[in-house]
Amino acid sequence: MNKKRYRIILIIVSAVLILSAAVTVAKRDKAAVLEFGVFAGSNWDVANANSYVIIDKAIERFEAEHDNVKIHYYSGILKEDYSEWFSQQVLLGRTPDIFMILSNDMNQLASLGVMKDLSELINRDSNFDKEAYYPAALLSGEYNGIQYALPYETVPTLMFVNKSLLQKEGIAVPDIDWTWQDLYNISEKVTKDIDGDGILDEFGTYNYDWLDAAHTNGTLLFDENDMEINLSNNKVIQAVKFTKQLYDLNQGRKVTQEDFDSGNVAFMPLPFSDYRTYKTYPYKIKKYLKFKWDCITLPAGENGGNISEVNTLLMGISDKTENEILAWEFLKLLTYDKDIQMDIFRFSQGASVLKEVTGSKEAEVILQEYMEESEKVIDNELLSRVIEQGTVAPQILKYKEAIALATSEIQGIIENNKNIDSALKILQRKINQYLKQ
Repeated sequence: MNKKRYRIILIIVSAVLILSAAVTVAKRDKAAVLEFGVFAGSNWDVANANSYVIIDKAIERFEAEHDNVKIHYYSGILKEDYSEWFSQQVLLGRTPDIFMILSNDMNQLASLGVMKDLSELINRDSNFDKEAYYPAALLSGEYNGIQYALPYETVPTLMFVNKSLLQKEGIAVPDIDWTWQDLYNISEKVTKDIDGDGILDEFGTYNYDWLDAAHTNGTLLFDENDMEINLSNNKVIQAVKFTKQLYDLNQGRKVTQEDFDSGNVAFMPLPFSDYRTYKTYPYKIKKYLKFKWDCITLPAGENGGNISEVNTLLMGISDKTENEILAWEFLKLLTYDKDIQMDIFRFSQGASVLKEVTGSKEAEVILQEYMEESEKVIDNELLSRVIEQGTVAPQILKYKEAIALATSEIQGIIENNKNIDSALKILQRKINQYLKQ
């Protein structure tokens, strides 16, 4: 080989090595960017001035612990616009690496293959234990038995109690193991015409419907394998008949939100997020200031328990992410880290999805912080029990629409005094036809 050819080869080899080194350095110096899909405001439709506080804190911590990693999100996307915004990102091939999932979107996104199956990531992570979560909250992130999302924040339904009205009537606040019969007896006693004009103006319940009763009567509304609703079983029939008994106490008088806000209704199902918002300043002065109130469990039916629906805000990972491990670590930080989860109590209106956090003394102290000394904060044992025993919406693609249709039709059955047994069978066929379309 002559010297000239040797020099050319040497130059080429050197150039390749230099280029390779430059590419390596560039890759090393270039930050990995995780896109995070998040919306502004509260998932629970109550006021929240701190919607980004927890997120920003988690991002700052994650970036400090991971060199050359940046988390990016678009601020100002409202909850009511989030589903449309997210759909557009998916269609454009820009699905965020990690993203919030509204409960109504979970089944749709999982069925479309947008979310990564988390099973492998969970199973191979020795620092992760699913048992740390409340079962109902974790179950919310499942679809067809596969864990596609992890819970971030949860809100159970409680029963609002107008303590002032009960005290006026000489009635004690029910304990946490109360029943349908207790609710009926109290409602019967307080339903009356208090100003003597011949029109009822004090009532037992507002917004307590057949679905609340069904949840507490041990019923399984949907067969997820056959994608069908079951309204003709005895437990649902009992729930609807009980709801009608409460309706009949009002003698055709329609109870309104104004009746409730004026302090003339004893009971109303209420999300825990409303409890947190309107028990504390400054929002306390906007609602329910005319009377003393608190929350307890929903009453148990003949075949069930003091069970209510638990609604959970979820987070998942894109099936297309190129940063799977980093996305998993950030998802864990948001949903599994005790410090971040404690911030749910500090800066949001829900409860932590971790049993150890929600059941802690620290969480109880935080809840009490913005309440008057005379007000008793909700008992952590009660809160934990309600979430622990809670029920979640089934994995039916048209669940929300099916329930809305059922509720509207059942209210008509009750108001028009139709035969409940036969009317529910007809309604069941109607809804199942809709579900199979």
